[in-house]
Amino acid sequence: MAGPLENPFYYLENFHTVLAWIRERYSDLLTPGELEFIARFTALPQASRALMVRMVMRKGDFFRASKLNYAEIGDTREAARALIDNGWIDEQPLLTLEQLFALLKKNEIAEVFGPLLPKTSLRKSEQFELLNAQLGRARVFSDWYPHSGDCVFQVGITDLCDRLRLMFFGNFSQDWSEFVLSDLGIFKYEKVAFSNASRGFRTRQDVDDYLQLHRCRERFYEGDAPQEILKELPASVLENDWLESRRAKFVFQVGQHYEQIDALQDALAIYDECAYPGARIRAIRVRERCAQFEAAFTLAQAAQQMPESEAEKQQLLRIMPRLHRKLGKPKIPARASVPPMRLDLTLCQPETAYFVEGLVRDHLSLQQTDAHVHYVENALINSLFGLLCWEAVFSAVPGAFFHPFHRAPADLLSPDFHRRRSQLFADCLAQLDSQQYKTTIMKNFGEKMGIQSPFVFWGSLSEQLLALALDCLPAAHLKKWFERMLLDIKSNRTGFPDLILFWPREKRYQMIEVKGPGDRLQDNQIRWLDYCAANGMPVTVCYVQWAESAA
Repeated sequence: MAGPLENPFYYLENFHTVLAWIRERYSDLLTPGELEFIARFTALPQASRALMVRMVMRKGDFFRASKLNYAEIGDTREAARALIDNGWIDEQPLLTLEQLFALLKKNEIAEVFGPLLPKTSLRKSEQFELLNAQLGRARVFSDWYPHSGDCVFQVGITDLCDRLRLMFFGNFSQDWSEFVLSDLGIFKYEKVAFSNASRGFRTRQDVDDYLQLHRCRERFYEGDAPQEILKELPASVLENDWLESRRAKFVFQVGQHYEQIDALQDALAIYDECAYPGARIRAIRVRERCAQFEAAFTLAQAAQQMPESEAEKQQLLRIMPRLHRKLGKPKIPARASVPPMRLDLTLCQPETAYFVEGLVRDHLSLQQTDAHVHYVENALINSLFGLLCWEAVFSAVPGAFFHPFHRAPADLLSPDFHRRRSQLFADCLAQLDSQQYKTTIMKNFGEKMGIQSPFVFWGSLSEQLLALALDCLPAAHLKKWFERMLLDIKSNRTGFPDLILFWPREKRYQMIEVKGPGDRLQDNQIRWLDYCAANGMPVTVCYVQWAESAA
């Protein structure tokens, strides 16, 4: 049976798949010029199309003809002719010295510029610095390197191809390699039914806004001035909800940047206008740093009336006593809470590489001979949730899936993720009232093995671990965990304890959060510990200290 990549033009077929997909689902968002490109491209000779795709899928816009050697394409320059005639590549582009250096090897630089260099053994960066001051004018490759017998092609449709790739994937984090990884079976994806409503972008403006936001993010990470970048951002509130969420997140990151460099008034201006989760609590903290205690108190009071999340509520419980003290208000009584069970261990520190959770796991395995001890952290409960609720997570909700390579629904972290699937999730969790949930979980474990999921950690699962979990974890506890996860997927799918102990004979369990010397509980871990304690779930915090070496 032929392997998936034995067709030498596999990459060209993948590119045609994308073009056909976009033409079928997004033709109303394409300009006449883009539609013309698709039509003209498909009419080109196969070798020309293949060369175009090879260049588009590689990094950069400039390529030496001598480096584009592909057996299935044959004569590169002949294949390029149709692309040149269509104006999609330039065979005589002007190259700056920097662009030239990216194309030349060190020995070629010595051949071209040897007389201008004090010695050819200099590093490439040093050679560039010396030559750049002397050779400032851009030139074509044949002027730079007349005896090479080579030429350089510049791809002129990179932006167009990036737009098409974006419209297909809905993001820039995925690229053409998804096809190959899927064909090879390295990544497997759930097959979801696509409808006419299954589109990542509803309007051309959505695509334009995404591209503009992406350029702003790139400039920010490259160190451009934030105040100039903010002027180029899309409109303050975008009609597309998930695009607006991306825009708000970026604005929030700019606010954090201002806060880190102590530009506190600039940070406040950002936070006060930002709807991204966490912006309000940052605005309170910055006002506190600026000694604007009354304003911070007023905003904190409003937040307490309607906290946006458990995380904000938790942080307000820390902030309000400080503000009361600084404003001379009555002291807030300490919040009554039941601390989790505590286990103190003194262990010998290994001389070789280790992770402290593994040390505790191994120690407890020796001490608790009737128990099975596993390092699971976030993997187990998330996986049980993902296997039970597979149908709900991968339901064909409009806009959630719009290409074949989704690892998760596009709206996974949106506030209405649960609401849009509420009945489906209710049906899944209702199985916990009978023994049906065990059947569903084991069935999906077998049938969905290896398929990408935002919840299932395939590498951490085994039939033995699942069997122990289903035998020892009460269904009522699973329901409580799953209900809390659905309240806030982003925050509540992390923070679970590191270890779990199963006692199969007694059908019971215990979860243990491990803290090494100097380590402390994180906020999301504290919230889970409080929740477990409130619902009668056995959870312990293990604090590790190193034994002193013998004198």
